Amino acid sequence: MSAEAADREAATSSRPCTPPQTSWFEFLLEESLLEKHLRKPCPDPAPVQLIVQFLEQASKPSVNEQNQVQPPPDNKRNRILKLLALKVAAHLKWDLDILEKSLSVPVLNMLLNELLCISKVPPGTKHVDMDLATLPPTTAMAILLYNRWAIRTIVQSSFPVKQAKPGPPQLSVMNQMQQEKELTENILKVLKEQASDSILVLEAALKLNKDLYVHTMRTLDLLAVEPGMVNGETESSTAGLKIRTEEMQCQVCYDLGAAYFQQGSTNSAVYENAREKFFRTKELIAEIGSLSLHCTIDEKRLAGYCQACDVLVPSDSTSQQLTSYSQVHICLRSDNYQDVVKIFIEDNLTFSLPVQFRQSVLRELFQKAQQGNEALDEICFKVCACNTVRDILEGRAISVQFNQLFLRPNKEKIDFLLEVCSRSINLEKASDSLKGNMAAFLKNVCLGLEDLQYVFMISSHELFITLLKDEERKLLVDQMRKRSPRVNLCIKPVTSFYDIPASASVNIGQLEHQLILSVDPWRIRQILIELHGMTSERQFWTVSNKWEVPSVYSGVILGIKDSLTRDLVYILMAKGLHCSTVKDFSHAKQLFAACLELVTEFSPKLRQVMLNEMLLLDIHTHEAGTGQSGERPPSDLISRVRGYLEMRLPDIPLRQVIAEECVAFMLNWRENEYLTLQVPAFLLQNNPYVKLGQLLAATCKELPGPKESRRTAKDLWEVVVQICSVSSQHKRGNDGRVSLIKQRESTLGIMYRSELLSFIKKLREPLVLTIILSLFVKLHNVREDIVNDITAEHISIWPSSIPNLQSVDFEAVAITVKELVRYALSINPSTHSWLIIQADIYFATNQYSAALHYYLQAGAVCSDFFNKAVPPDVYTDQVIKRMIKCCSLLNCHTQIKAIGQTELNASNPEEVLQLAAQRRKKKFLQAMAKLYF
Repeated sequence: MSAEAADREAATSSRPCTPPQTSWFEFLLEESLLEKHLRKPCPDPAPVQLIVQFLEQASKPSVNEQNQVQPPPDNKRNRILKLLALKVAAHLKWDLDILEKSLSVPVLNMLLNELLCISKVPPGTKHVDMDLATLPPTTAMAILLYNRWAIRTIVQSSFPVKQAKPGPPQLSVMNQMQQEKELTENILKVLKEQASDSILVLEAALKLNKDLYVHTMRTLDLLAVEPGMVNGETESSTAGLKIRTEEMQCQVCYDLGAAYFQQGSTNSAVYENAREKFFRTKELIAEIGSLSLHCTIDEKRLAGYCQACDVLVPSDSTSQQLTSYSQVHICLRSDNYQDVVKIFIEDNLTFSLPVQFRQSVLRELFQKAQQGNEALDEICFKVCACNTVRDILEGRAISVQFNQLFLRPNKEKIDFLLEVCSRSINLEKASDSLKGNMAAFLKNVCLGLEDLQYVFMISSHELFITLLKDEERKLLVDQMRKRSPRVNLCIKPVTSFYDIPASASVNIGQLEHQLILSVDPWRIRQILIELHGMTSERQFWTVSNKWEVPSVYSGVILGIKDSLTRDLVYILMAKGLHCSTVKDFSHAKQLFAACLELVTEFSPKLRQVMLNEMLLLDIHTHEAGTGQSGERPPSDLISRVRGYLEMRLPDIPLRQVIAEECVAFMLNWRENEYLTLQVPAFLLQNNPYVKLGQLLAATCKELPGPKESRRTAKDLWEVVVQICSVSSQHKRGNDGRVSLIKQRESTLGIMYRSELLSFIKKLREPLVLTIILSLFVKLHNVREDIVNDITAEHISIWPSSIPNLQSVDFEAVAITVKELVRYALSINPSTHSWLIIQADIYFATNQYSAALHYYLQAGAVCSDFFNKAVPPDVYTDQVIKRMIKCCSLLNCHTQIKAIGQTELNASNPEEVLQLAAQRRKKKFLQAMAKLYF
């Protein structure tokens, strides 16, 4: 060893363990001490904290010489930081339970995207289009981890979360929280849009019959040393941490089951899929046993899911009796509430239904009663009485709900309570403790009654006489007679539903619960008045994290000085927006109307906000109702839409989505005359959606004319090309790796590409969609390296070249074409030109079976399933050649030779020969369609 090397080693070994002025992540980065740190019994900072720090530093934007903010550079330091984050996750064995518990959605999204990148998953490729069986094990496992996390995050987002009590308001903290919330919402929106693809990926994983491997710290180090290595050790079947097939399938089955169960709330048929996956999970757990090192399933939660599936999907076997769960569920669905009461009374003898299930049924009935179904008030009391008797038999305290409902007793309530008590205990077989609990309950009920008539009803009942000795009964009656006269509760006017003898904290909790459930504006107002009368320290608009108001509005609302008014306005708007989102338009209209009436008194700005939101609500109501059958909207709604677009009130907070919906509404109902000729000039300059709408409407009008008159089509082309262009500030790294954020959407266009795509997905007018599709198809075809063109209707109206090809993000264009044709076919799956586009896309990506499917479908929809001749503009020469190539590559070229054989009797008349050929062609195409549909 040289003297210099010895000096360096001595200097290194003598350094202090933690430099005082160096942050932990820099210290670990500089000294390569990550593995040593992670091996500590209780490392500080914890591994998950390191992941957050590494990724935050790697994603920090930079500032150039012109003081402009730039995306994070793809330099060596940032790549190492990302690698360190991946290594920490590998140390945690990629356990999603640990990662989800400690990392926010944006951080975990960034981490898993880095895993996809380093695992050689091609950027821009849909996971559902990849064959997991042919991928390297680490690549397949990375895809599975991402898609498992995606559906788990969707499921988790549907659960209610307890809102943390807010501390003193700090603007910087609130801004940071708002930014993270908006980022999380955007990620969730994307995950939900891709949910069906994620489920298909995981379903495909269940068909794999090979073990998988996930990256370890060692394999990540190897990739860092040799980033270009594709067929080396990290891609072989033995590199990384081995995940057995059974372990992988067990985790995937459980996550799929949870996803299907969550979807069952809107589609009950999906519960069957959930049941199948959960019971398969139980089978796999039994197979794996104690040998599993990487499969962590919450078996208590799994048991709960299985139990719920038994209720929601009862067995079809006629010999097997329905369980109590199933009976209750069927009764609730059919509004047969009296039978629910009977089942609960019978269950008081068997104790087969869990208490939590019985309480959930009562909560559901309470909620329905408070939504205006007054007939359920009596049922609520009866179910509550049954639950209370079950509680006291098992030694639990009397619930607050029972005290509330028993505030004003009457003869019918006393009779029913005594019936439940009598039928809930078998005096011959009951233990002394059960008899003692029942006797104490009846005694306490008597002591709580003010009307002696009701006391004597209970004390003279057979059950009471049996359970209490003579001395106890006489003593109780004497006590009741001698006690001083008090106000009779049965005639006391009750000013509030919650006027009960309970602590303030109990009252506040109950009121907050009712505040969350209620959608009645008057009831919400009453609850808030009661809450503000109890405490002035709470901000009740924060009770539920599901109450979300757009950030452009929240600043105005939270600036209202009166706390009660502020809470009321915020909650009414949040609940109205939520009801509109779930298509409960009637309640949304009630809530918005109440909010409008309230704000009109003191805020012209909020009044206009509410008028705008009510306009959007009326658009959604029409589109979801009579608009679906093609009925045009009323003229006053069209006038209000025009009024919104032309509004020029200063300082009014505006939501972008309202402008989108208004322009889409005008296009969908073919108000092209207004958009092309009557739109004020200032709108075209200030509102990009109006500008886009005008260009689309004008192109539709000019379409029948000669090609040289289509000036607007060229303008529309230039606008879309600019939107799909990218800045040239980013480039590939020297080592060939592609960074996660490799390029940025252009800010030169009138809107971002994602905004354009969101707007297009609000359109459903066939001609408008056809024009947009043909534009993007043409833009896709102009790239120099294109091999197979995609065909589209009206494609000739667009320019055939672009001056600066390098400026266009063709990868994004290709993704957009796929998204648009998928959306268009969801609107109308029988449009032959859209089906041909989909077929061409599959043909261009070598998916010949799928391509043939759509070529055949396009022919079938325009020929009455080939009973008529397919129009030549549908089956063009190019389409026929591509269909032949598909057949050849799919080994179907022998069905082709047969169809081309000459007629056996060639001497037949020409008409007969043509009819015979058409018949053969019809039979051939019908047979092909049956094979590939």
